[in-house]
Amino acid sequence: MKYLKFTTSLLVTLALIALLNSKLGPAPPFARFLNPFQGFWQNAENSGAWKDDEAKVPGLKDEVKVYFDERLVPHVFARNDQDMYFMQGYITAKYRLWQMEIQTANAAGRISEIIGERTIDVDRMQRRIGMGYGAETAQTYIAKDPESKKLIDAYCDGVNAYIKTLKPKDYPIEYKLLDYQPEPWTALKVALLLKNMANMLSVFEYDIENTNFVAKYGQQDFKALYPDFIDAEDPIVPKGTVWQTHNTNNQEMAVNTGNASKLTAETFPCIISKPDEITGSNNWAVSGSKTKSGKPILCNDPHLRLSLPSIWYEMQLVSPNMNVYGATLPGSPAVIIGFNDSISWGVTNGGRDVRDWYKVKFKDASRSEYEYNGQWLKAEKKVEVYKVKGKADFLDTVIYTRYGIVVFDQNFGTADSKKNLAMRWTAHLPSNEFKTFYQLNCGKNYDDYINALKNYTCPAQNFVFASRSGDIAIKEQGRFPLRDKATEQGKYVSDGTTDKDEWKGFIPSEDNPTSKNPERGFVSSANQHPTDSTYPYYYPGLGVYENYRNRRINKILTEGKEIDVDFMKKMQTDNYNLLAAEAVPVLISLLNKSSLTDSEKKIVETLSKWDYFNNPHEVAPIYFDIWWNELRKLLWDEMADKNVPMKQPNFYVTVQFLKNDSTSKFYDIVATADKKETRGDIVLMAFKRIEDTLRKKDFTEVNEPYDNDENYTKDDLKPHDWAGYKDTKISHLAMLDPFSSLHVNNGGNIGIINATNTTNGPSWRMIVDEGAMKAYVVYPGGESGNPGSAYYDNMVKSWADGQYFEANFMKEANDLAGKKLFVSTFRP
Repeated sequence: MKYLKFTTSLLVTLALIALLNSKLGPAPPFARFLNPFQGFWQNAENSGAWKDDEAKVPGLKDEVKVYFDERLVPHVFARNDQDMYFMQGYITAKYRLWQMEIQTANAAGRISEIIGERTIDVDRMQRRIGMGYGAETAQTYIAKDPESKKLIDAYCDGVNAYIKTLKPKDYPIEYKLLDYQPEPWTALKVALLLKNMANMLSVFEYDIENTNFVAKYGQQDFKALYPDFIDAEDPIVPKGTVWQTHNTNNQEMAVNTGNASKLTAETFPCIISKPDEITGSNNWAVSGSKTKSGKPILCNDPHLRLSLPSIWYEMQLVSPNMNVYGATLPGSPAVIIGFNDSISWGVTNGGRDVRDWYKVKFKDASRSEYEYNGQWLKAEKKVEVYKVKGKADFLDTVIYTRYGIVVFDQNFGTADSKKNLAMRWTAHLPSNEFKTFYQLNCGKNYDDYINALKNYTCPAQNFVFASRSGDIAIKEQGRFPLRDKATEQGKYVSDGTTDKDEWKGFIPSEDNPTSKNPERGFVSSANQHPTDSTYPYYYPGLGVYENYRNRRINKILTEGKEIDVDFMKKMQTDNYNLLAAEAVPVLISLLNKSSLTDSEKKIVETLSKWDYFNNPHEVAPIYFDIWWNELRKLLWDEMADKNVPMKQPNFYVTVQFLKNDSTSKFYDIVATADKKETRGDIVLMAFKRIEDTLRKKDFTEVNEPYDNDENYTKDDLKPHDWAGYKDTKISHLAMLDPFSSLHVNNGGNIGIINATNTTNGPSWRMIVDEGAMKAYVVYPGGESGNPGSAYYDNMVKSWADGQYFEANFMKEANDLAGKKLFVSTFRP
C-alpha cells in the first residue's frame, strides 16, 4: 500500500512538472498553485487552529464575542445591531467568501470574467432577464430607508474588513484554481444575491409553453391537460374558507374585462430551463391542541439544488434588540429561516406566476421604436459589456421597453426578427426583502410577523409561523398582479402593442392567502395551490402546483395526536410515495402481461407487493421510476420539440388521463408514422424499457445474489437498491468532483415528503419546539467552505440518515455548557 501511494504521488508530481508555469485555459500557473508558501497547501486546515483568540478590527464600535460550538456554528454576541451585522459579514466571509462571490458573479452575468468565453450565453441570459436591473432598483429603494441601509452597509463593511486581512496565500482554494482574487463587497452584491434566489424560485411560469401548445393543439386539449384546479386539491388555506377582501383601488378583484389579448396562433422559442414538476419544499406548524407539550411545533425543509458549500450558513445573532438563530444566506445579513425566544418561521416556494411575457413589435430594423396603443414609443438601448477571461470584450445591445428588457430577439434565443419577447417580473419592482427578515428576527408575536411580511415582494413564498404564546399561521406573500380572469391573463404570451394586457395593479397584501389558528390544529404548505377556486382574485393554476406531498403531510397531521419532536423527525424523513400508490395499480391494470418474460413478471410481482415507500434499500422504486419516466416520454412525445417548447402535464393529470381516457390522440407516437399506438401499447413499451435501462446503466450483478433471495438465479437481472440507482450527489459549486459529496445513501424522490432526488433535496431541516424552547437542525454540508476542513461536509451523513443536531441556542454568553470549540474576541 505504501508503495502504491508513493508511486501514485511520483506520477502526479512528474505530470505536474511538465505543466509548471503553463496555463490550461482558465487554470492558474501551476508553479504558483503548487507553491508551498502561497499555493493550495496553505488551504490545509490546521487542527490546532481551534483555540481562543483576539483581534482588533477597524470599523467596529464596541467589543464583539463570537462563540464557535462543536460544529463550528458561530454565535455572535454584540452590543449593537451594527456591530452584530458587521461581524456576521466578517465571519461569513471567513468561512464562505468564494461561495458568496461566485453566486453574485453568476447573478450579475459576470461568470465569463472568471471562466472564459464558454459561459457568455449564461451571462447574457442573466443580464437580459434583468438581474442587475432588479438589484439596482432594490438598492436604490433600500437607500431611502436609513436603518436598512445602515445595517446592510455594516454587513458589507464586515465582509471587506475580513478581505483586507487576506494575502494571496490565504485566498480560498477556488480563487487559486481559477486564478483570480476577491473583490470588495457592496450593497449591490447583497441585492444581487437576493435576486438570484428570486430567479431560482420564479421559474414556474409557462406563458410561452402554453401559447405553443394552444397554437398546435387548441384550447379544448389545453383545458383538459392543464386545469387551474383539480378535484383532489388540498390547498394551503383549507377549502371552504370565507374570504374577506380589502381592495381599496376600485379595481375588480378578478378584473373580468374580457378585453385583454392573448397570442395563441403562433409559436415562440424559449431557452430558459424549467422543471415539469416542482421538486419541493415543506413547512408546517402544529398547534398546542395536537402536541404533547401543549405548545406549537414548527417544521421547515426547503428543497433546493444540493451544493457544497451549502446554500445555507447556520448562525446565531445576539444584540440588545434580538436573539435569533437559524439559516443565513452567505452574502446577505439576517437570519432567513429560524427562530428567536418568542417566534419561529419558515418558508416554501409559493409557485405563483410573477413573470409575464409580451411580444414587442418594432417599427423597423433599427429597433429604436416599438408600437404601443397606436403610437411608436422610443426604446431605450443599453450596451452590455462582458469582460471575458483570455479574450476580447463581448458587446451585447439590450433593449428596454415599458414591460421590461427584451430577453429574446434576433440576437439571442431566436433568429426570427419578428419574435421579440420582453419580460415583466415582480423582482424588478422596488423592494426591501432585508427589512422583512430583520423584522422577523426581532419579532415577538403574530402582529410582528404580519407587519414584517408587508415589506416582502419576490419571489412568492409561503411563510409559516408559530409563537410561544400559542399562535400558528401561514401566509403566501409577495406582490401579485391583478389579472383579467375572462381572458386568463398571464397564461399566454401577451400582445405588447396594446395596454389591454398590462398589469392592472396588485392584490392588497391583506388579501394574500392567510390562515391563522385553523380549527384543524395545523397549517402546512408543500408548493400546492394556496387556495381553492373560490378565492376572489384570479391567478393561473396551470397544473404547476404540487399534488402529492401536501396530501401526505395533511393526512399525517390530521391523524396525529400527542405530537412531539420525534414524530416530526420521522415525518420530515418520510419516504411514502403517494404518486406510486395511485399510479402503479393503474399501470398494472393496463399492462398486457401475456407478452412478459419470466423476469418481467417478477418485476410486476415486486411492484404489486410494494408498500410504496422509497426507502434506500428497496428495489421496487427503481422499477416504478423507470416505468413512469419512460411512459411519460412516450405519452407526451408531442411536447419534446426543443424549438417549440411545451410543458408536460403534471403527474396527477397524467395518472388521471391514463386511467380515464382510453382513446386519446396523444397515445400515438409521433416518430412512428406508419403505426398508430394505443394506450396499452405505450404502457407495455415503457415497461419493456425497465430491464434495458438497468443494463445500460450497468445496474446488474449477475455473479452475486441480490438481498440473499434464493428465488433469483445467476441469469436474472439483479439491480442495486434505490439509493444506488438514484445516486444523490451534492456537487461543489464549480462542479469539481473531488470537492463534492458523491453517492449519498438516502431514500425519497420528487413527490415524497423527503423530496431528495439525484441533485435536489432538503437543503435545511429545522424543527422548533416552542414548548421546550429547543430546536433541532441539520443540513447537507458543513459550516466551512474549505474543502480541506473537517467541517466542510461533516453533516452530510447525519442528514442522509435522518439524524438531527440540537441547536445550541445560547441565552447568554458563555452558555455553551461544554460544547464550545473556541471563542474569538474582536475589538475596535
